[in-house]
Amino acid sequence: MIQLGTRWSVGDEAPSSLPQAVTDAVLEVEAELSEQGVDVADWKWTLTWLEGRPVVELDDDTVIEYDPAADEAIVTPGE
Repeated sequence: MIQLGTRWSVGDEAPSSLPQAVTDAVLEVEAELSEQGVDVADWKWTLTWLEGRPVVELDDDTVIEYDPAADEAIVTPGE
């Protein structure tokens, strides 16, 4: 099965196809950026699928990957 990726703006609702752990991680990253006062008005998330697993990347190169065995999201901060 082919799954298409998508893009959405920071602050918008994440795609419903994401596992809850990934959606939670997106919200946590967005909350941290807000607390830090980062201007994310033009930032977007990009969702791609790698071997059936979601990979979400923010414009600052923050990456969120999903581990289905542990049902957890792994966040790698951008530089």
